[in-house]
Amino acid sequence: MVAPRGPSNTVTVTEAKTQLSSLLERVGEGEEIVIRRGRHPVAKIVAYEDTRKPRKPGALRGQIWMSDDFDEPDEEIERLFGTRD
Repeated sequence: MVAPRGPSNTVTVTEAKTQLSSLLERVGEGEEIVIRRGRHPVAKIVAYEDTRKPRKPGALRGQIWMSDDFDEPDEEIERLFGTRD
């Protein structure tokens, strides 16, 4: 955990509410902001890092199959929805 570097990185809940846009700009520049209630830290605003990997088309080729009749009407479902007697 990175310790706050001084009072400029620590704000009260009230200050965070009124200065959110400027705090987000600072976070975007690499700063971490600690929000405190009274003297106690309760939250930290940090930059978002997208850790998802891009999807590869065809990555599951050969591992998934569909039945030849997957798009045929299902009699039980039709009865449940009242479209078939």
